[in-house]
This record gives sequence, structure tokens and C-alpha cells, in this order.
Amino acid sequence: MELFEAIRRRYSYRGAFEDKEVPREDLKKIVEAGLKAPSGVNGQTTTFIIVDDLVLVREIGMMHLKNRALREARALIACVIDRKPEAIYEGYSFQIEDCAAAVENMLLAITALGYGSVWIDGWLRLEGRAEKIGGLLGVPAEKIVRVILPVGVPVEEGPRKDKKPFGERAWFNSWSRAIK
Repeated sequence: MELFEAIRRRYSYRGAFEDKEVPREDLKKIVEAGLKAPSGVNGQTTTFIIVDDLVLVREIGMMHLKNRALREARALIACVIDRKPEAIYEGYSFQIEDCAAAVENMLLAITALGYGSVWIDGWLRLEGRAEKIGGLLGVPAEKIVRVILPVGVPVEEGPRKDKKPFGERAWFNSWSRAIK
């Protein structure tokens, strides 16, 4: 799939997945896309755990009963960062930004390969879920699962939310709100 087509087609899929395995070769391609993402000062701080053991995928999925995609995924990708990131430039760390860039690359790769996914982040921060999942995945104590991407073949196309038009969110040369 061409890049701009993948960007246009990508959306947060929260529906049911077909009962089809996601081949490891495809999972590797998806994570390779994440590894190719830019990172602050080329720190390459985000690491990944690819989960394709269906028992483990289901155990994690059942923690989020409201998210059907996570419950029915055939694979998961966990993005892991440091709990206390080291400052690498003028007192700043870029691990959250590095993780976000990697996740977006992976979401585009997921779309291009014909799979669906949804970025799961905020839910992990509540009730010790990131720590629980980290424990299941053997994540060292100094690291934390920041994002999970469930991956599978969507049963059907899901709804896409409208995006605001260019003129409401982007301008040339200065901040400018359209006058109504």
C-alpha cells in the first residue's frame, strides 16, 4: 500500500478480529517500522515485546473488558520505555516522543499490511495495569510498558472519525484562525 493511502486508511480499530494468526514475519515487519522511527538525539530508547503466544495474548486482553480489539487480538506489541528516563539533551529526555514516533510508524505498517489496531496508552496508566502486564512479560523493574498495540485481521471496517480541515489546524508562516 502506498504511504499516503496508508495514512488515509489508518484509524483506531476497536472491533472484533478474525480468528486468523498474524505471521511472525508480518509482526517483525511492523516492529521494524517502529525501529526505523526517528528518536531524540538518535537515542533509540523504545524497546518492543512482540506477544504472539495466544494464551498470553488472551490473559492480557481479558484485563480490558471494554476493548474488544485487545480481547480478541491474535498478537500484541508492547512498547517499553524507562521509568525514569535519562536526560540526553539540555536536561530533556525524549522517550515518550520516541515511543510515539515508533507507534505511529507501526500503526501505518499495520494498516499497510491489512491488519487493524488501536493505540492503548491511558488505560495502562490506571490501577497498576502497566506493571501487571510488565510482570507477565518479564519487563525489568526500571522499565515500563507505555503503549500496547493489539494486532489482528478486522472482521469489518470500523467507523472513522472526521478530521478537522487543514485551514482549522494548519497555516503558513504564522498562527491564523479563520474568521467566520
